[in-house]
Amino acid sequence: MEDRLLTLHPEGKKGVNIMVSKYTIMKEFILKTLSEREKISYKELNKLAIASLKDSFEGSVAWYLVSVKLDLEARKIIERIPGTSPHLLRLCKKIG
Repeated sequence: MEDRLLTLHPEGKKGVNIMVSKYTIMKEFILKTLSEREKISYKELNKLAIASLKDSFEGSVAWYLVSVKLDLEARKIIERIPGTSPHLLRLCKKIG
């Protein structure tokens, strides 16, 4: 049986229990995309994820994307840029 991970939610809501392998694929996609761009809308990130992963990823790309995105926000790895509508995402700034 494959290892699973309980995701976090930035608003303290209950996370979801997903396979580590799927979490890792989605996390790497999000971080790679955000490292290549200063900022991106969720809609654009979702469009890129579906285009890039639909043929190789088993399951709903959109569902896993939002679940992992929320987890990364809760862990302060990525953030929503305040005051943007629709909201834009970026990597959190590292201190030090």
